[in-house]
Amino acid sequence: MILHINADRFKEDFDSLAQIGSTGDGGVSRPALSDLHLEARRWFLARAAAAGLETHVDSAGNHSAILRSPLPHLHTERSRSAHTGTLSEAEVPTLLLGSHTDSVPNGGRFDGALGVLSALETLRSVKDAGVELPVHLEAIDFTDEEGTLVGLLGSAAIAGKLAADTLKNPRGGRERLTAGLARAGLTEDGLLSAKRDPQTLAGYLELHIEQGPRLLGSGIKIGVVSDIVGINSFKLSYRGKANHAGTTPMDARTDASLGASAFVLAAREMVMRDFPACVVNIGQMNFKPGAFNIIPGVAELALEFRSPETDELAKLESSLLTLAETAGEKYGLSLTAQPAGSCAPAPMSGKAQAAFVAAAESLGLSHVSMPSGAGHDGQSLADLTDVGMIFIPSRDGISHSPLEFSEWEDCVNGASVLLNAAVKMASGGV
Repeated sequence: MILHINADRFKEDFDSLAQIGSTGDGGVSRPALSDLHLEARRWFLARAAAAGLETHVDSAGNHSAILRSPLPHLHTERSRSAHTGTLSEAEVPTLLLGSHTDSVPNGGRFDGALGVLSALETLRSVKDAGVELPVHLEAIDFTDEEGTLVGLLGSAAIAGKLAADTLKNPRGGRERLTAGLARAGLTEDGLLSAKRDPQTLAGYLELHIEQGPRLLGSGIKIGVVSDIVGINSFKLSYRGKANHAGTTPMDARTDASLGASAFVLAAREMVMRDFPACVVNIGQMNFKPGAFNIIPGVAELALEFRSPETDELAKLESSLLTLAETAGEKYGLSLTAQPAGSCAPAPMSGKAQAAFVAAAESLGLSHVSMPSGAGHDGQSLADLTDVGMIFIPSRDGISHSPLEFSEWEDCVNGASVLLNAAVKMASGGV
C-alpha cells in the first residue's frame, strides 16, 4: 500500500510557519529560544492539536505531536507479553520523525522547518488513512539544533549525551543560554534529566534539504544519507597587550590580531593540503578592546571543523590546535583553547536506509546514497536506535541564507518518501 500526503495542507503549513520570523527577503530568523522561535513552537503544537494529535513538551524543551498505536489489539514481534501476546502501553516503542524549527540568524525557511512539517504531515496522513501501526509515531521539534546556544541541545538531552560542563560554558555564551531557558520556562536540571530509554525507541527518521548541489546537478530526486559528519568546535582566545595604536612602534607591538589572522590563513591552507576530506571554519572573530586607535589586546575566535571519520577528526583537532599555538608564539601571544561542543561522525542504520530506498522506489523516485556534510539531530541518536535521513535537492546548494530554496514538487516527494518509509519501519516491513 502506498500512502500520499495532503500536499495542499502541507503547503499551507509551510507558508504559515515561514511567516514567523520572516526577514522579508525569503528567509527567516528564529534563533533558538528567542521569542520568535517560541512563537513558532506554539504554532506547531496548535496545528498538531487541531489535527487531533496528542501534544507534549519534555524537560529539554523538545516539542512533540504524538499519534498513539491503537492498543491493545495490535502486537509486534519486538516485544510481546508472555500471557496475552499484546503490548502494554509502556512497552510500545515510539518511532520518532522530525527536525527543528529554530534557524540561524537570517537563515532560510526550509532548513529544519521542512523536516518538522513533513513529520507532522506524516502523522496526519496515517491518521487520515486509518492505518493502524504497532508503534507510536512522534513528530518532534528538537531544541537548538543550529547551536545558537549549545548545538543539538534537545537531541543530545534525550540521548543522555548532554554534559553539565557543556551548560557551564556553552558555545553561545552562558548569559544567552540562561536567558533563553528562562524565556522557555526550562531549567538546567530539566535538560540533564530528559534522557529517554533506548528501549522505548523504534527509530528516528528525518527529511532535510541537501544544503549542497549534488542532487540538483545529477537530476536525482532523493538522497539517502549514509552517514553524518563529525563536528568539533573551540573558543580560541589570543592575548597580547593593548596599547596606543599611534605611539607604539610596529616592531614593538604584541598585537593579538596578528596571531588570530595568521592562524585563520594557515588553517585553511593546512586543511586543504593535509585533510582534503575535511573542512574548517572561523565563524567569528572579535578584537578587544575594539577601537580604531587601540592595538587589540585580545582576539577571540570561534573555531569549527568537520570530518566524516572519527580518527581523522581527532588528528585534525590536534593539528589545528598545534597550528594555533604556533601562530600565537610567533607574535608573542598566549593562547587559551576551550572546547565548545562536539558530535561524533554517525553512520545511518541499514534498516532505515532500506526503508527509504523501498519507499522511493515505490513512488518511482530516483535515489542515491550520499553522506551529509552538515550536522543533524540524528547523530545524537545514532548509537541508541535506528536512524535514517533523506535529502531533497537544493537550488544552487545554498543554505543558511534567505536564498535557500527547494522546488515544492521536491518537498512533496520527500514528504511522501518519509511517510511511506515511516509506515514500513513502524510495521516491520524492512
